[in-house]
Amino acid sequence: MNILKFGGTSVGSAERMKALVPLVTGAGKKIVVLSAMSGTTNKLVDICAALYQKQHQQATLIIDELELIYINEAHTLYALEDYKIKGMDLVKNYFNYLRSFTLDMFTANEEKAILAQGELLSSALFFFYLQETGITAELLSALNFMRIDENDEPNLSYIEKHLEAELVKYPNTNLFITQGYICRNTFGEIDNLKRGGSDYTASIIGAAINANEVQIWTDIDGMHNNDPRIVAKTHAIHALSFDEAAELAYFGAKILHPTCILPAQKRNIPVLLKNTMQPNAKGTLISNVTSGEGIKAVAAKDGICAINIKSDRMLLAHGFLRAVFEIFERYKTSIDMITTSEIAVSLTIDNPKFLKEITKELGEFANVAVEEDQTIICIVGNIPKDKAGYGFKVLEAFKDIPLRMVSYGGSANNISVLINSKHKKEALVALNERLFGY
Repeated sequence: MNILKFGGTSVGSAERMKALVPLVTGAGKKIVVLSAMSGTTNKLVDICAALYQKQHQQATLIIDELELIYINEAHTLYALEDYKIKGMDLVKNYFNYLRSFTLDMFTANEEKAILAQGELLSSALFFFYLQETGITAELLSALNFMRIDENDEPNLSYIEKHLEAELVKYPNTNLFITQGYICRNTFGEIDNLKRGGSDYTASIIGAAINANEVQIWTDIDGMHNNDPRIVAKTHAIHALSFDEAAELAYFGAKILHPTCILPAQKRNIPVLLKNTMQPNAKGTLISNVTSGEGIKAVAAKDGICAINIKSDRMLLAHGFLRAVFEIFERYKTSIDMITTSEIAVSLTIDNPKFLKEITKELGEFANVAVEEDQTIICIVGNIPKDKAGYGFKVLEAFKDIPLRMVSYGGSANNISVLINSKHKKEALVALNERLFGY
């Protein structure tokens, strides 16, 4: 069985939904994971923000505007009058449900229930379209089998058991439709896998059923060697190892959610990135096979804070680094890069939520300086530690750009450089010229 995930752009209109049919039908069993229609989750977030602020009129206005979009798409999607009525009723029921929140006290649990509606609606609309066209399929609610534990990690044993229970109900069915992103938490409440979590859903489902392949369908023909929004000439990479893809996803490659790789990697299930707009394009195959030596791609991660920690008294003393790391652990703040010298430690974080509290605690035993508006440039590939030249090539591209930090040697797949964000475009263009000849 294959898992096929389609993102918001791929289901972003009636025409896009219709174009999915030849991709999901044909030989073999498939589970199709759908995101919300593009723009929907942002609107649902806006509705929640208005409700938190008790701006019920504003929330109702956004709901009405979004409902009109769905009514128009449903009218276009279906050809038969019966299905037009069925689609309109479906849309009205979902949006009446959203309106019901405008009269009550709004809580975090209700917010998560609202955020789940986009995927539930897109999957139901597409399922009705398959029915109208005579294609046999079943609609599975992800809320019946997707579950996270108390640490917000997927409860794979629960998912395996309950997904199997859903699938065995339909032994003669080859096509199943379900939702990405949404799940239940350990208390059985509606929850989610955070933004971009539909990729994660697909990978988790693939791991749960030991799928042959997980396919992530987006609006670009695979993972590129550089950011095509910034750099004029880029190319799709046809093969990456799991480790290479994970580095690129974590450090800014937008096509793939950073969490997506791990479940598939643990079960050694290949992940194929494909383009719904150009389905015949080769795409990018991610597997446990390393496809040759060399630098494959560059990615950039913005919104980075650099923290410099200096303490003449304790730096080289036993327990100093432990004291530093324990502070970040207490605030559940991950560290991306770290460098040390004889008198200081510099590190970076991408989540400044607790920056004030962290720097206050660090300041109790060290001098602390913070630099914001930083960008990590990540150079990824199969970079042997015993081969000369790779570091020189990378650093030569930065000869006119001030460097804040460099991390090299911690991984055979990654050289990371920290720069001020104002130099990001200049750095990506320079790397494209030096590393890839564009």
